[in-house]
Amino acid sequence: MAHDHKLAIFRGLITFKSNERKIWGVFAFLSVVTVVEVALGIIKPEVLTENRFLAMKLLNWIFIVLTLVKAYYITWDFMHMRDEVKPLRRAVVWTAIFLICYLVLILLIEGDYIYEVYKNNYMKFTF
Repeated sequence: MAHDHKLAIFRGLITFKSNERKIWGVFAFLSVVTVVEVALGIIKPEVLTENRFLAMKLLNWIFIVLTLVKAYYITWDFMHMRDEVKPLRRAVVWTAIFLICYLVLILLIEGDYIYEVYKNNYMKFTF
């Protein structure tokens, strides 16, 4: 299996792309995204921590987006979604993305409420 080749068309030429090269490409992409996340987490630029968008710091939005990009790419490559038919790809990938976004939204809303309760000692939830 490690020596299987995948057919790729590049500028009219038919070439074969080895799985080993594909794995290194995935490793490089995920490494770059992870290094960017870690660097932003260590540096925490003021422009990203002071400004807010939809009641959340810009830095948090960047972390969420980069995490979704990594999750999408892992699903795309390691679950072999790139080789599947388009409706199956959309059903698997977009359902997962939607559920992750929904979970993040609920966690942020509840986390903000609990923060306000501890900050103000008591806060009545109004619907």
